[in-house]
Amino acid sequence: MDNTKHIVIIVPPMTSILDIAGPLEVFTKAADYVRGHKPEIKRAYVTHVLSADSSFVVNTSAGLPIVCEGGIDSIDYEIDTILFAGKGNACSSIIEKIASWLKENISKIRRIGSICAGAFILAEAGLLNGKRVTSHWQVCDKMASLYPEIKVEKDAIYVKDGNIYTSAGISTGMDLSLAMVEEDFGRDIAVMVAKILVLYLKRPGNQSQFSSILMHQTVDYEPIKVAQDWIIDHLEDELSVAFLAEKVSMSPRNFARVFLRETGITPAKYIEKIRLEMARRRLEETQLTLDEICCECGIGSTEGLRRLFLRHLKTTPSDYRRNFTTAIA
Repeated sequence: MDNTKHIVIIVPPMTSILDIAGPLEVFTKAADYVRGHKPEIKRAYVTHVLSADSSFVVNTSAGLPIVCEGGIDSIDYEIDTILFAGKGNACSSIIEKIASWLKENISKIRRIGSICAGAFILAEAGLLNGKRVTSHWQVCDKMASLYPEIKVEKDAIYVKDGNIYTSAGISTGMDLSLAMVEEDFGRDIAVMVAKILVLYLKRPGNQSQFSSILMHQTVDYEPIKVAQDWIIDHLEDELSVAFLAEKVSMSPRNFARVFLRETGITPAKYIEKIRLEMARRRLEETQLTLDEICCECGIGSTEGLRRLFLRHLKTTPSDYRRNFTTAIA
């Protein structure tokens, strides 16, 4: 048997360079570390960057070209993992060619994945039917509309369903790749690769693609913006609707109605999301006790914190800290 795990990244024209370079760095650093420190591991990674057609040079959306080994038809080795970077402006003929190639070769490939809008290529090949998948939040609704048989999870960083892996895009391709490294070589090596790249050790796949603050910060109505700023700066306070409404000189009923209209979420749910996000950051970036975090975030008790994490992240605060602390903490 070949003593390598061949990792192939397919590059359509005009995709984001991070969709390519991020996963490539993760797998390359993992290969370097395994060869240098784990000689007992007999099958290390070898990475390949290939074009979607027969081009040797592919332009990225940033204007920096990528030099490829060749096209997808040049593969003459056993593929362990194949990843499709965001589809960029790949024309329908290229996507059809890839989809046809995938249908012919899927049984020979252990893992198939996508970064960002690369999921559309897998969808076109029919590989995602009935699967849970994700993609960049800007195109998830489009994917759900075009492919109703696919179960799109638009708030996830990455999703694994069987041997199909999809990620949200840009930097999340690195999260997906780290998860694959952990699958192949164990947590210790994934942690070391994360440290080398100064990344989070491993972000959970169901973590939101973007923060609650970022998600709801586009509000134009000034009283609601004032209330949001107050919430972020006073999480330790009692933040009732009546209290916030008084702060912005509105009636509680009108405040709740306008907040929902402007943000798409009720004040109570918004406050809960912000408190959860702040608690997550404190667990990732500090050594504060759970009691101290509860006090700082306005969460009544450690049991309340535990229920909050189980409900939203399917893990406990202690397990979250152990698994998802920052590599430089």
